Amino acid sequence: MEYSVEALERDLKNMRKYYGSGKTKEASWRELQLKGLHNFLMEKEEEILKALKQDLGKHHVEAYRDEVGTLMKSLNLARKSLKKWMASKEAKLPKIALLSSAEIVSEPLGLVLIISSWNFPLIKKLWFYKTGLSLEPLIGAVAAGNSVVLKPSEISPACSSLLATVLPYYLDNNGINVIQGGPEVGEQLLQQRWDKIFFTGSARVGRIVMSAAVEHLTPVTLELGGKCPALVDSFSASWDREVAVKRILVSKYGACAGQACIAIDYILVEKSFSSTLVELMKVWIKKMFGENPKASKTIARIVNKRHLSRLKCLLAEPMVRESVVFGGYMDEDDL
Repeated sequence: MEYSVEALERDLKNMRKYYGSGKTKEASWRELQLKGLHNFLMEKEEEILKALKQDLGKHHVEAYRDEVGTLMKSLNLARKSLKKWMASKEAKLPKIALLSSAEIVSEPLGLVLIISSWNFPLIKKLWFYKTGLSLEPLIGAVAAGNSVVLKPSEISPACSSLLATVLPYYLDNNGINVIQGGPEVGEQLLQQRWDKIFFTGSARVGRIVMSAAVEHLTPVTLELGGKCPALVDSFSASWDREVAVKRILVSKYGACAGQACIAIDYILVEKSFSSTLVELMKVWIKKMFGENPKASKTIARIVNKRHLSRLKCLLAEPMVRESVVFGGYMDEDDL
C-alpha cells in the first residue's frame, strides 16, 4: 500500500497520541499483543511456510527451524518473562544517601520503526546466531510497551503481503501498524520523527538510515552483516576433516542458500591441505544435495533475477571464471 505523506503523518500522529495515552504501557496490552503474535503463528503457519517457499524457495523444515519455530520460542520467553521485565529494581546508592532509596524503572521509548530485510522475512534466529529482522524485534518492542511501525521488505513480496494483510487482524492497529512499499515508502518513513529505528540490510542503506536518524537524534540499531571467513587447520584424522567440511557446507548453504550475513564467504586454509579440502567439499556437496543440486528441494533459491544477475556478473569476471573448480552453472528460470 502506497502512502501519501499526509496520510502517513496523520497515522503516525494518531499512533503517538495512542502511545501518549499510556495504553501500550499496560501489562494487559502487552500480553494481548504477544498472544496475538502467538495466535498468528499457530493459525497461519501453513500460509507462512507457503510464502517463504514462494519468495525464497525455502523447504518447510528450514522455514520452521529458522523462522516459525524459533519465533515461537522467543514469544514463549517474552510471555513468561514479561512481568519480571516490567518490575522495578532496587538501585544501589552511596553511603552518603543512607536515608534515601531509589529504584530503576524500565520505560518504553515511544514510537519505534522496524525496517526488515528480505532474506529472513519473519525473523532471523539461527542455531549459532541471532538477530531479528521483522517479528523478532517486534516482540521486544511490544513487550517493552512501545508503539511500532513495521516495514517488511518489498523484495519478499509474498511474506510482505502476508504480514501487511493478515497480521493486523491479530494486533491492536492503534499501536502497531504494518506498512508495505518500496524505497520511496522507506524514504517517507525515515523523514518522520521516531524514538527508535531498527534496520537490517546493506551498509549503503544503513548510512541513509543513520543520516536520517541524526535529524532527531534518534537511537538506531543497525545490523549490516559483513564478511564471514572460515579458518581450517590441516586435520590429521579423516573424521575431523569430514566434520569440518560438513559444518562449512551447512553454514554456507543451510540458511537461505547462503543469502545470510553469517554464511561463509571464503575459507583460509594451509596450502598443503587446500586441494584435499576442495575434493572433500565436492564429495559432500553431492552427498548433501545430490548429483544435480539444482534439482534439490531442500536448498533455498536466490531471491530474484536481479540478485542472480549480480552473481552471474561475478562469475563472469575472468579471474573468477578461471578459478571455478566445481559448479558455476545457473538457471534463471528456476528461482
